[in-house]
Amino acid sequence: MDSASFFRDKSLGADSPISGLIALLAAVDALSHLEAIDGFNKQLVFLVFTGEAWGYLGSRRFLHELDLQSDAVKGLNTSLFEMIIEVGSVGKGFNEGVTSFHVHTTGVSSATNKTLDALNHAQDSLKSRNISISSAAASNPGIPPSSLMSFLNKNPITSGVVLEDFDTIFSNKFYHSHLDDSSNLNSSSIVAAASLLARTLYVLTSDTKDDSKSALASVNVNVSLVEQLMGCLLECEPGLSCELVKNFIAPSSTCPSHYVGVISDEPSSTPSPEYIGDVSRFVWNFLADKTSPPKGKTPVCSEDCSKKGGVCTRAEVDGKGICVFSTTRYVPAYSTRLSFESGTWNVLPPNSSDPMGMHDPVWTESNWNAIGLRVYTVQSAAYDRLVLLGGIAITGGAYLAIILTRAFVAKILKQD
Repeated sequence: MDSASFFRDKSLGADSPISGLIALLAAVDALSHLEAIDGFNKQLVFLVFTGEAWGYLGSRRFLHELDLQSDAVKGLNTSLFEMIIEVGSVGKGFNEGVTSFHVHTTGVSSATNKTLDALNHAQDSLKSRNISISSAAASNPGIPPSSLMSFLNKNPITSGVVLEDFDTIFSNKFYHSHLDDSSNLNSSSIVAAASLLARTLYVLTSDTKDDSKSALASVNVNVSLVEQLMGCLLECEPGLSCELVKNFIAPSSTCPSHYVGVISDEPSSTPSPEYIGDVSRFVWNFLADKTSPPKGKTPVCSEDCSKKGGVCTRAEVDGKGICVFSTTRYVPAYSTRLSFESGTWNVLPPNSSDPMGMHDPVWTESNWNAIGLRVYTVQSAAYDRLVLLGGIAITGGAYLAIILTRAFVAKILKQD
């Protein structure tokens, strides 16, 4: 959910990767309104990573925490992951009335085949919207740059697919550039990707007898929500001051920035405003709200909320918050070669068993609170000439005053 560019405050990453993030959030929202969600026979885990533009920090840290079995990932295990579906760049799939997507796969497996069948089933239910999906070319050297690479590095036989708006060549010519802004997107393409994802997940998690076209027709993406998210996450107006964001958090700024940010203190699994950026806190609150049952929400958060398996959302808005029963977690993204002990960061030696860890970058930057710039204006030529003439006049006047003063003093001394 973050991007990189020459100017860190201009890292919008509209198509790569925010279009995929918006599609995911819209799909989660669509599934949250289904009455049949309690009858799903498989568990869905939604992951949103930060730091992927910097050596896949988020996904690699997540997998590292799974190995450590830390509290932040309690209840999850990589051996339970049957299939990974990643939503990549999906904002430029619309062309001449047809929205086209390409599915990049890790190989052939029963889980992959089931997912491809589910995607085709979802596509059939969306034929009236002119949505087309196709498998990526076999000539591709592998999957495109994605978080799925971290999972494959951990377990090469992991089944996974990446949904993209391109096949062999990036369609986003502004990839990791400050020019990758909202004008580089098509909202219809994001809506189509969200619809395809939501219905595919419905097919994969529900009973086969309940994945008919009539059942899939009940899975609908809120187009207004997609447009709201685009305005909130990619524009300065309304930006993070939009009602959707302000319903969940109290943003510290208006213009969104998808720069990964820095960790200066002890990493915390609590997304507090002091340490976590606005966008990350909003996404965390949004997912916690959408993945919780509506009947389990308590108007005011209390100390018993976490003890009962709940999390406190919207606490920044009114200071009270809402206790929802959700397993939404927050895992700080930083290098697996870093550890924080006794108030100090330590750099660990490379892990020889981890090919990516052998060259794992440890990114650092200054701790400036604000970057300042002092600008000196260039005066006009006429002003420079005026200053020069003024200087000459003052110099001449001073010289004349000295001569007259000396003559006057000499005359007074002679009279004495």
